[in-house]
Amino acid sequence: MIALPGGFSYGDYLRCGAIAARSAIIPAIVAAAEAGVPVLGVCNGFQVLTEIGLLPGALMRNAGLDFVCRDVALAVGATNSAFTRGYVADERIVIPVAHHDGNYTADSDTLDRLDAEGRIAFRYAESVNGSARAIAGILNAQGNVLGMMPHPERRIEAAHGGNDGRRLFEGLLEAVSA
Repeated sequence: MIALPGGFSYGDYLRCGAIAARSAIIPAIVAAAEAGVPVLGVCNGFQVLTEIGLLPGALMRNAGLDFVCRDVALAVGATNSAFTRGYVADERIVIPVAHHDGNYTADSDTLDRLDAEGRIAFRYAESVNGSARAIAGILNAQGNVLGMMPHPERRIEAAHGGNDGRRLFEGLLEAVSA
């Protein structure tokens, strides 16, 4: 498994994830993803995944141009991936977000394709950043690459306010250890 975490790669001075997408390690990540290795991109990692073309679309400035940092309710979409297998379709979970450039956008054809192919893993229950169709996370066509703006790693045990993110990692662990 490969994880691209949140954070501000290279200060995100050009465009979020754009400079990181030119890192020397990127061809190896792309090759691993194409070979079926699970790849998780959270927040800035999601931005990098769109910049390198492993996921369609782009992440733009939030509507309202505000940094959003709070717990958000998500509706689980696709449950047929290693990332989402521990959830039930349409289940409501709560995961924190912390981003300024989390407004997912893509052209209408891409959005229609993501919907039709069941590749929308998570949607915001309420608009927090202006994302098209309330998208919070998407999968690639093979289901082994997930990009999401919310931070599941920040919600893995009760001491951190809940464990809704834990099942994502448990599903991954199950998948890679099988």
